[in-house]
Amino acid sequence: MNKYLTSTFIITYLIAMIKTSIPILLAASGEIYSERSGVVNINLEGQILAGAFFAFLGAYITGSLFLGAIMGILAGMLFALAFGFACITKKASQIVVGITLNITALGITSYLNRAYFGITTSLPRVKVMPQVLVPVLNKIPILGEVFFSRDLMVYISLFTAILSYVIIFKTTFGLKMRSAGEYPRAAETMGVNVYRIQYISLLLCGGLAGLGGSYLTLGMLGGFMENISGGRGFIALALVIFGKWHPLKILLAAMLFGGADALQVRLQAIGADIPYQFMLMTPYLLTIFILIITGKRATQPAALGVPYDREKL
Repeated sequence: MNKYLTSTFIITYLIAMIKTSIPILLAASGEIYSERSGVVNINLEGQILAGAFFAFLGAYITGSLFLGAIMGILAGMLFALAFGFACITKKASQIVVGITLNITALGITSYLNRAYFGITTSLPRVKVMPQVLVPVLNKIPILGEVFFSRDLMVYISLFTAILSYVIIFKTTFGLKMRSAGEYPRAAETMGVNVYRIQYISLLLCGGLAGLGGSYLTLGMLGGFMENISGGRGFIALALVIFGKWHPLKILLAAMLFGGADALQVRLQAIGADIPYQFMLMTPYLLTIFILIITGKRATQPAALGVPYDREKL
């Protein structure tokens, strides 16, 4: 095994770790907004999947990765809007609606993919996002190649985590959002429109989840496969708990999961004498293990998952 632990292996592993973590990081960053406002967005998986398909479809038709990513964002926001209407306006169960929309997203994307591209042996392709070199910094040994020679979405994702911290903890909107998730009735008496805050937060979540899905097809694979999200939405939900609803902690958690996922791929590539089924399970087992350890100590927003009804006393 030691002969494979070269500088090339380490660099490619770190690059894969970052790329693998980006979709989860974006989705989890969005989920913070939703849950901080009191809404458990179980539809995260469906929003990632919808974003992945429509981003690819948009890029394939227009030839523009930018327009494709915009379509992915809008698709995620559309599913978030449907979720919000059912759960915020109509007070339906957030769990039931979320699961239903996840199944709907899988059905719609699978149907449209087969209807437009047909059933083929070769996957339709688009060019993946190109590298964007950061001047001077990209010349730093190892660090320059790993962190400062990546595509634009990597930089946007890392910036989003930092920006989310500022918005949630340093702005008036963030204060209103946190108050809506902790004690919505008290927030309402102070002039906060809880419904509006929850809708805005949910749309931000859907947009970021759709952008995360866009990266799966436009930044990593260059194509679309049915159910490409592969449970990443549920992993993102778990990482929000692990990161204790804090954007910077979730950034580290996403890198941890991305590292585990990238490692199992690299171990398979070098022919490690470990059953591949076990290696495929490793990232998910790690997530479960971490949740068992940290879940009891996590303090969620007090009104999380409880539909707010201003008509009830």
